[in-house]
Amino acid sequence: MIERKGYLKHKTTIATCREFQYKKLNGQNILFKKLVPMQSYSHTRHSVRITVNPVYLENQSIPEDNQFLWAYHVRIENLSAENLLLRKRYWKIIDALGRVQEVWGDGVVGEQPNLQPGESFEYTSGTPLPTSSGIMAGFYVMEKKDGERVEIEIPVFSLDSPHEVISVH
Repeated sequence: MIERKGYLKHKTTIATCREFQYKKLNGQNILFKKLVPMQSYSHTRHSVRITVNPVYLENQSIPEDNQFLWAYHVRIENLSAENLLLRKRYWKIIDALGRVQEVWGDGVVGEQPNLQPGESFEYTSGTPLPTSSGIMAGFYVMEKKDGERVEIEIPVFSLDSPHEVISVH
């Protein structure tokens, strides 16, 4: 499932192989244990719903070397009455020490999906961090049929691992 991307109408089914899934990450096919999302984050703007499900990749992370890896599955739903073309993406990734990495790019996972009314597009990607937690936020630049471009906010989501030490004051 993981390098799964495609246009969907209404219902979504996620294909998994019982306990394992494959993903192409940084050009390599990697076998993952079955992924269980930590929490779902959703936001709707300009009649586009963005839902993100981050997953900590325990079997791909090396905590003793400060290498923590997450996958995140994104669903983009066009709830509007017009076609929308995803032109660009922007991510702001902040680790637990406040260090910021910004990522701009065309489309997502090598594509610029054109979403008809009622269609959705899903993809999965990943990000490494040198700390056991962080957050991600961003937006997509979508283009309407008349050429007008709008920014669609991606909900801020947390990247938490079981290695994060949490203290209550």
